[in-house]
Amino acid sequence: MSEHATPAALVSGQECAAFAAALMQARQTILPKRLGEPAPSAEQRAQILAAAAHAPDHGQLLPWRLIEVPQGARAALAEAFGQALLARDASATPEQVEQAREKAFRSPLLLLVVVDLAGGDPEIEPAERILSAGCAVQNLLLMATALGFGSALTSGKALGSEVLRRLFGLGPGQQALCFVNIGSVLSAKRARTRPAPADYCAVLQTP
Repeated sequence: MSEHATPAALVSGQECAAFAAALMQARQTILPKRLGEPAPSAEQRAQILAAAAHAPDHGQLLPWRLIEVPQGARAALAEAFGQALLARDASATPEQVEQAREKAFRSPLLLLVVVDLAGGDPEIEPAERILSAGCAVQNLLLMATALGFGSALTSGKALGSEVLRRLFGLGPGQQALCFVNIGSVLSAKRARTRPAPADYCAVLQTP
């Protein structure tokens, strides 16, 4: 077999398409509170992270980064979440602050997605950089699904806070997009109905 054989050459095109469709249809958002141990093993984690590298990347800028938050750093993240809430709302109750802090301890594998909107070739627009990051994230989610794990994206106003930017060492032009949460599914949920192509696809009509 050629060392340059593509995945499509290993199985028929129809089999490849059927597997891809099944994988995409199997992916669903599992809230972090429904994710638990066991976490992906070191080998599985490596597979998940490697999947991100196959995202489109105009100019080969690699405009996004993934920052893992290990268990030993969750307390620092919790503190950042609490401080970010108080900076937005000084009247937040202790219970609300604790709820914000508690989110840092959910999901066994936690990754922050960061995009660089300014570095490298200035001709490559921010939208292209964010799109590349989005494709990388989808690759992560699909690989996690293929390995039998649940996943979810989480965001919130804390992502833009100064305290979180300092914690993750974000520089000018860098933006925290979301967290990726991955773990074993503790309780499943019913898959939601997805839109049909007719709901989001149109054909350009010319005069």
